[in-house]
Amino acid sequence: MTDLAGEVRRFNRFYTRAGGILGESLLGSDFSLTEARVLYELAQGGEISAVDLKERLNIDAGYLSRMLKQFERRGLIRREPAPADRRRAHVVLTGEGQAAFAALDRRSQQAAADLLQPLAPQDQARLVQAMVSIQQLLAPPGAARRPVMTLRPHRPGDMGWVIGRHGALYAQEYGWDETFEAFVAEIAARFIQQFDPVKERCWIAELAGERVGCIFLVKDSDAVAKLRMLLVDPAARGHGLGRTLVAECLAFARDAGYARVRLWTNDILHAARKLYVDAGFRLTETEHHRSFGQDLVGQTWELDL
Repeated sequence: MTDLAGEVRRFNRFYTRAGGILGESLLGSDFSLTEARVLYELAQGGEISAVDLKERLNIDAGYLSRMLKQFERRGLIRREPAPADRRRAHVVLTGEGQAAFAALDRRSQQAAADLLQPLAPQDQARLVQAMVSIQQLLAPPGAARRPVMTLRPHRPGDMGWVIGRHGALYAQEYGWDETFEAFVAEIAARFIQQFDPVKERCWIAELAGERVGCIFLVKDSDAVAKLRMLLVDPAARGHGLGRTLVAECLAFARDAGYARVRLWTNDILHAARKLYVDAGFRLTETEHHRSFGQDLVGQTWELDL
């Protein structure tokens, strides 16, 4: 146990140095780490009192009282009587306080991005997942554990999952046969064999470290890209993952210099079609076909970037 505690302390020393939080002020601002944390809680909105802040952050009452009085003198907060109990005051950020928090939040966001930037995408995902694991393991008993979604580029082993999950899920939900799995395998093989990292991309979504979704952008011509193999596992539905995957795909297409994105789907894939409509795609072609053991209506959709 002594050795384990020593490792925890070593990590704490490392991270406080790497995160730039050892100085008297946080990230070169006018606030200490504790003051910034109080501002964060106030910026989340809702009704919150000094007592709520003390309990939420486990801060000494006297220290918090002096901090709030200083914030008040600086015009960062004001106190308002609670509607239900006029003897109890809510603490609210003023416009100046909101501006101060926004500036601090931007600095914090940039500091986190700078910490991740030297790492390869797959290592960024590993680091974030490790941080999620720490939060979940140290959360108070009974606390809700929010599942965290991460996106990363493909790596060895992912194509097998993409092919197998497409085959199994479409057989389960639409009754498609094994020829669909073969169809997906052909697309995945071609993607790997002809992969152009400047113009093409695969995103793998993970929820609590497990693969739960994917999307591909592949080159059709210098001006046109194809959106392919969007999949959201039932375990990840309801988190907005499909919308996020489509948005990431289209943002990359714009940055890569494409003028148009095209996709092919079938009319029975209602959830996917809604995502495409919401993203601005327009239906350009419809065809009846017999594929994957079913009579289907294929659709081509396009979006001008």
